Amino acid sequence: MKILLIAFIIIGILDARENPFFPSDGEKDIPYTTNETAVILPLKKATIALPPQARVLQGVTIQYKNLDGSEENKTIPLENSVDWHKPIFISQNYTSNDAIQEENIKKDSVKKETVKIEEQPARNGDKYQKIASFEYASFYSSEKYFKIITNDKIIRNFLLIQPHRIVIDFKSSKSVKFYEQNITENVFTKIRVGNHDGYYRVVIELDGYYRYNVKNMDDSYVFQLL
Repeated sequence: MKILLIAFIIIGILDARENPFFPSDGEKDIPYTTNETAVILPLKKATIALPPQARVLQGVTIQYKNLDGSEENKTIPLENSVDWHKPIFISQNYTSNDAIQEENIKKDSVKKETVKIEEQPARNGDKYQKIASFEYASFYSSEKYFKIITNDKIIRNFLLIQPHRIVIDFKSSKSVKFYEQNITENVFTKIRVGNHDGYYRVVIELDGYYRYNVKNMDDSYVFQLL
């Protein structure tokens, strides 16, 4: 009788699970895999279009999925100027030859940029393309530079939005007829001229968001978009 009582006590103390094939409470589940193969196309090339106000690329973040199905992010810090007209490419078809070629292109672009900044002002008129003109002024452009050749003096100039445009008022007592010119394949998309009391106004519409500076030359004004 005493032996039977001891056996019942031992059975009551034991902590057995109902189903030993599943983890008990408090145990961490182990990630599992499957033999089923998901059809996921390999990365060839993807593009990201930047908004018109983008000027500096500060970093790139990639979101990826691990083998166990968990998701993580990896960020690459950058501090590079960008041209929002050109898309950002993502690709794995990048070789060492591409890196060497990119480095050479980067060096050449720095040299060209330096030359352009030094030589761009209106003394080198052959760099500009004439895009419009009326009786009292002629308009030229070269990439992000805009030159106005005129004998009239600027009273004021400022920037407006929707659409993004530069407004320039020239002092003049002359009567100026309304003038408008659309421009294709150019960051300067339209030029409008209108008459006002004591001045006429030139409006230069832009293809996106910019700041600008202006330089007064001998016979012209040069606007540079930033």
